[in-house]
Amino acid sequence: MQSILVKDFMDHNPHAIHQHTSVRVAVESLIAAGIIGAPVIDDSSHVVGFVSEQDCIKDMLNDAFFCDESQPVTAVMNRRVLTVTPDTSIFEVAERMSKSAPKNYPVVKQGRLVGLISRSRVLAALLQTSEDCYLHH
Repeated sequence: MQSILVKDFMDHNPHAIHQHTSVRVAVESLIAAGIIGAPVIDDSSHVVGFVSEQDCIKDMLNDAFFCDESQPVTAVMNRRVLTVTPDTSIFEVAERMSKSAPKNYPVVKQGRLVGLISRSRVLAALLQTSEDCYLHH
């Protein structure tokens, strides 16, 4: 069985949020893109965190209730980001995801964001693999 790699199924143009973005603008960005979370990057496109809708809820609640100014996204993001490389096996990512790990993994090359692999893309890769198995048996 040949190895199927992340680079063959990843989103090559992932949505990312700059570290100096406010939580409010980050939420607007997530909603506009129709996604539940995104990698947070610095000026050099290095992944410095990951922010999800869940991370933003409390800050947005405070903003709405107290009419406060929104904090920078770095105040609420998760700094411990699990990443993969373009050459990571889809099977390895699927195994990680099966153990209730994140739904999305930023794909990095030398620390810089180059893509994103989601559960749906991993499932598409596994589906293609299983179809190939049926064709060859």
